[in-house]
This record gives sequence, structure tokens and C-alpha cells, in this order.
Amino acid sequence: MLREKNKVGRTGITRKKLEKAGFESVGPVMAWGPMPVEATDDAFWDQFWADTATSVQDVFALVPAAEIRAVREESPSNLATLCYKAVEKLVQGAESGCHSEKEKQIVLNCSRLLTRVLPCIFEDPDWRGFFWSTVPGAGRGGGEDDDENARPLAESLLLAIADLLFCPDFTVQSHRRSTVDSAEDIHSLDSCEYIWEAGVGFAHSPQPSYIHDMNRMELLKLLLTCFSEAMYLPPAADCGNTNPWVQFFCSTENRHALPLFTSLLNTVCAYDPVGYGIPYNHLLFSDYREPLVEEAAQVLIVTLDHDSTTSASPTVDGTTTGTAMDDADPPGPENLFVNYLSRIHREEDFQFILKGIARLLSNPLLQTYLPNSTKKIQFHQELLVLFWKLCDFNKKFLFFVLKSSDVLDILVPILYFLNDARADQSRVGLMHIGVFILLLLSGERNFGVRLNKPYSVRVPMDIPVFTGTHADLLIVVFHKIITSGHQRLQPLFDCLLTIVVNVSPYLKSLSMVAANKLLHLLEAFSTTWFLFSAAQNHHLVFFLLEVFNNIIQYQFDGNSNLVYAIIRKRSVFHQLANLPTDPPAIHKALQRRRRAPEPLSRTGSQEGASMEGSRPAVPAEPGTLKTSLVATPGIDKLTEKSQVSEDGTLRSLEPAPQQSSAEGSPATEEPSQAWREQRRPSSASASGQWSPTSEWVLSWKSKLPLQTIMRLLQVLVPQVEKICIDKGLTDESEILRFLQHGTLVGLLPVPHPILIRKYQANSGTAMWFRTYMWGVIYLRNVDPPVWYDTDVKLFEIQRV
Repeated sequence: MLREKNKVGRTGITRKKLEKAGFESVGPVMAWGPMPVEATDDAFWDQFWADTATSVQDVFALVPAAEIRAVREESPSNLATLCYKAVEKLVQGAESGCHSEKEKQIVLNCSRLLTRVLPCIFEDPDWRGFFWSTVPGAGRGGGEDDDENARPLAESLLLAIADLLFCPDFTVQSHRRSTVDSAEDIHSLDSCEYIWEAGVGFAHSPQPSYIHDMNRMELLKLLLTCFSEAMYLPPAADCGNTNPWVQFFCSTENRHALPLFTSLLNTVCAYDPVGYGIPYNHLLFSDYREPLVEEAAQVLIVTLDHDSTTSASPTVDGTTTGTAMDDADPPGPENLFVNYLSRIHREEDFQFILKGIARLLSNPLLQTYLPNSTKKIQFHQELLVLFWKLCDFNKKFLFFVLKSSDVLDILVPILYFLNDARADQSRVGLMHIGVFILLLLSGERNFGVRLNKPYSVRVPMDIPVFTGTHADLLIVVFHKIITSGHQRLQPLFDCLLTIVVNVSPYLKSLSMVAANKLLHLLEAFSTTWFLFSAAQNHHLVFFLLEVFNNIIQYQFDGNSNLVYAIIRKRSVFHQLANLPTDPPAIHKALQRRRRAPEPLSRTGSQEGASMEGSRPAVPAEPGTLKTSLVATPGIDKLTEKSQVSEDGTLRSLEPAPQQSSAEGSPATEEPSQAWREQRRPSSASASGQWSPTSEWVLSWKSKLPLQTIMRLLQVLVPQVEKICIDKGLTDESEILRFLQHGTLVGLLPVPHPILIRKYQANSGTAMWFRTYMWGVIYLRNVDPPVWYDTDVKLFEIQRV
């Protein structure tokens, strides 16, 4: 990334200046001289933020990480002074209001330098407390008493950034009419009048300014770098350790917390990348708003990284602030950003947020007749995290989303991303968050009801053509993920089928394509070798049987396609009822694995032609970087079972503690862990970790919920066969017509209560979200590569 010589020469930090300033030039890398430089030597230090312009890219090119580490080891006092002086300059800029061009330039240069240096400080555990210490003699009067109440460096830095983000004529428009008027006093300024964009809680849309957007972006990049200390700590099991930078910035100490939260949220949700709808518009004008919107989205989701499972908020000294009084009226989270997010309640605000997120998520799906004529945004993963946080922290927003069919504007892009990423190992995280969001939504009855809306928007997707509803789209995409996704998606199968179970009681009419896909999955999952080759595989069959039972018992009338598919594939249900349980048969089934093809291949599923204009899902390019993720909890920990009462309310069911022992599997506690261990089924039993026994098969075979389906087959198969013989029928339509008008009232067993598995927050998913979110931020910040050459601990960087 080193720039050509003449480009570097025009910047503030030049080679000549560095050498003059006491650096020794060692080839392309400069190292500090070993002598400490006095903090009072302003002439020396001022050269680092000299008045000429330096781009952040130049700072990264001129100051390699190796050099910062060398200074850290050999001249620690110089590095400490550099950080202190740079923060001091930012504080001075915030105090004065940055009225001159020179002051603005110094602030920008200092923020770029700190963005470069901070990651190298965070990676060394010995330095991590440095910013939380006070600088001797930094009190206002310079006396010893002042040192007692001096702020830690981190707090001074964060408050200065907050002030600078609402600095008239630097990051916001001045409200003064003329320059004759005295400059606005930064301390008396009400920053709520300077919110960056109209939207939640603010009606006025300021004139767009390229310069202000660029300055905001630089300061937000520094803020994000401050928060990134989390990247240098290994993932913790409890996820309880709060990020001190985020904790302070989102506390009442930050007087700009509300306007800044609102500015970030509105900037993201108001952004329209398509602009005036002119084709190729984005090629004619560079869109300076997008980098700011990306930075705003990233800062916003990091400030909202709050584990909602821990009710009492830890204070600065690590104790919790819970008292018996809180039970009566909980004060809400101490993190003000989470607090504000949870308190948004006006319908017009919800509409603004939902429309904005849906517009941006749908952007990559925009198809025009002119290739590349519309701008495609790249920050959909940050948007999905933001949408998750909104639904998780603000239940009123979740209900608003599900109140109308607007939720489908979120569903379709998510299904598009899931389908598109299914073959790409570098996008496993995207697959997980998409599925988590759908799992959260599926716990609400309204989601299932909304899925009955016909699907007419034809987004080109690599799936079979069908005519039907959004429920059909969901099932067809899930089938595609399961049958043609890569190996690492197996832990998600439980989640995918749980979503289908949750919505199934409300699905009025499945298409023939979707019905066949469900039967194909049952056929694949109920082969004996698949059932016997891993401790958890039978769960998938239970989920699918529950789907069929829900539809037969609660939505029989409109689902003749599914009933017909069940009749056609009745042998699968008979095989399940007669599943062998003796050891020789189990052994024989496992041997057959070596000769049989993968059950989840496309054979046996009528694929049909893919939609016009679609591209097949492709694996990642070799060498693509990806970040590792922590394991997700199993479906039993991710969800809580609730029973739907007659009046439609949900009653939580306490999980039966003895259930896991009845399953007879030592790994039942953690299904996804078992999935990972048993990913290659034949090797699992060979490895000696686990092998199926007769008792184990009997323990769950006796619980297979086959009664309803067997009764349906017992009643309908003879009638269908009679029609075929009487009329010599080979045509489906006559049989379907008969099934449409048939009824099973009084012939089926008493309907079972509907069980919904609702997502429940837990520390395991909180930690997963933290690693995923920082992994996305790490990989997306490449210009400049803020964290690339540093020793992060939260995740591993891997190549596909």
C-alpha cells in the first residue's frame, strides 16, 4: 500500500520529517531513536499533525505496524506521549470548536494517527490499561490535586470525538446566518438541533455536505477503532464482560448520546443508493454518502452489543446494580443506545426504520434490463445485525413488523442471501444470521399468517420455478440449502426445520412444488443409514412429521397438494413405522452407507428449470479470507417450547428434564456440537465416540408421531385407488379435485395442541453475534486495512 514518492511528499507525515523528528530510517521502515522525547517539546510533537493534509491511507502506508510495535517495545514513553499529545489536540479542537482550517486539519491528522496506532496498543495486554490511566500532570492546574480527578485518557478521547461529531462548520452545518455573529459556543450548543438526518425524532433534513460527511466518517472510523479492543480478547463463555469503551461512550457521561444515536440510525435508514433512478447514475457521480452510511451502521451495531440475558448491568467497578426495588420498575439498560432503541414507539418511526432497512436489503436484488446500471451496496450483513437488534431489544417494533405484509420485504431479501450464499464457505456467518432472524420471526403467529400472501415479485433466484405463496418460496429455498449447501451448514438443519414447524399450522395452501420438496426431505432423512449414523439425525424426522401433522389437523382444507404428495410417498411412512431395531439390521444399514449415494442429493427431487435470469450459487474463490465463528447453541438451548391456547395466547412449557436421558444419547444436550462431530456419518460410528444400539432406536421409534398420517392414509388411499380403477385415471388433476372436496372431520385423532419453539436470548448466541459482527467489520475495513496486520484474538482469520 506504499504510495509513490511524490504523493507521500505532499502529506503531513513525510519521510524527511520523520527522520528529522528523531526517527532512524531503516530501509522502508522508520524506527524511533531510543531517547525519550519530553512531552513539553511541542516543536517535536507538532510535526506529527502538521498543517498539511494527510489521508488516512497515507498514514497507514507510512507507518507500518512493525514500526509501531518497535516503538512500543523500545521507546514506550515516546509512544505514550504521542498518544497523549494526539488526544490532547482532539480535546483542544473540541474545546475551541475548530474554527480555523488549521485546527480542522490537526484534528483530522490526529484522528488518523490514533486510528493507526490504537490496534497495535490493544494487541499487547501490558498496554491495554494505558488509555484507562490518567496522565501525570494532566489536571487542569497541573498541580498534584488535579491529578486526583483527572479523566482517564480513554474518556477524554471519547468525549472529544462526541463533541467533534457535532461541531458547527466541521461536521454539522452552522445555524449562524453570517460570519459576523460570534461563533457558536460548543458548550452551550444543543446538539439535538444538529441531528444529521431527518427520521426518528427529527423532522428537518439538513443540506447534504460532502466535507461534513467525510469528516464525520473519519471520526466514526476512530470511534470504531476505540471500540475494537473487543477484537483482542478471546471469546468468553459468559459474554458478560462489557466493552469499557462502549460502556463509557453510551453512558450519561456522553451528553451527545441521544442526538448521536438518532443521527446514526437516521443516516442509515434514510440512505437511498439508487438516487434519482437514472441508470448508471452511480458511475457518473461518486456517492460520498455510502462510506458514511457503512461507518454509521458499523458503529451503531457495536454500540448495541449488549447481552440482553443479563438483567443487572455491571457498573464500572464490576459490581451489579440490581436491587429489590428494580423489580417493581426496571430502569432499562445503562447502555443509553440500547435504552433509546428499546423506547422507540411511534408508528411513523417504525415505518421509517422498516422501510429504510427493507429498501437497503432489497438493493442487491434490483434487476434491471441494463446490467450493472444500479448501484449495489455491500453492507447487508451489518443491516441484518441491526434488524436483529431492533427486534430483540424492541418488542413493539417486532410486532409492528409482523402487523402487515411489510415483513415480506425483509423475508425475500433474506431468502435471496441464504440461497445465494449456500455454497460459499466464507459466508457461513451470513447464513446463520439470516436463519436466526427467521427463527425469531417464526415464533410469532403473525409471521406464519403473512406467509400466505402470493409470491409475485420474481427475484431471479437459482430455484425451481413455482406458482404459489411466500411460504412456498421459504420451503423451496430451505430445501435447496439442505440438499445443495456445503457441509458446514448441517448445524443449521434443526433451525431451518424448526422455522417450518413454527409456521406450519398457519399455511393455508402449499404448492405441489413445495409439497414435493418436504416429502423429499422426509425421504432423505428417514433412510436407515442416515437415522442410525448420528445421535441427532432422528430429530429432523420428528420435525417433518410435526409439520405434516400440523397442516393435516389445522389446514387440511386448502392443502390437497400436500395430501396427494403424502399419499404418493406413503411407503416412506410405512418404512418409518416398521423401522428395524435389531443389531444386525442396524449394522447392515450403516454398511449400506458406503455403497449408497448421498440421500440429500437432488436425485428423487423433481428439480425443474431454475428461474430465468438467475445465477447458480458458487463456492468462494480459493484464498478468500473468512473469520472463524464460535459454535452456536443447539436448538434446545436456542428455543423455548410454548403451547398455543384456544384463545391464541402462548403458554410456556417447562422442558421435561428427563427427556435427554430418554433419547439415550450422551450428546443430546448440544445438538449442534453432535452435528459437528458426526458430520461425516460413517466415520462417527467408526471413531468409537458413539454407535447406535437397539435400545436407543426403540427409545425414539416409539415416540414417532405417525398416528394422524397413518389414519389419513387408511381412510384416503382406498378411496383414491378406487377412483383410479373406476375411471382408469393416470391424471393427477381428477385425484386433486377429489381431495380438495374431501373431508376427514371426525375421522382423525383429536387435534394435538400447537407447539411453537420461540427463540430465547442466551449468552451463547450473544457471543456468536459478537464474533460475527466484529468478523464482518474486520473483513470489510480494507481501505485502510485498520486491523489486518494485528494479532486479533476474538476469531481466527482463515483462507477458504
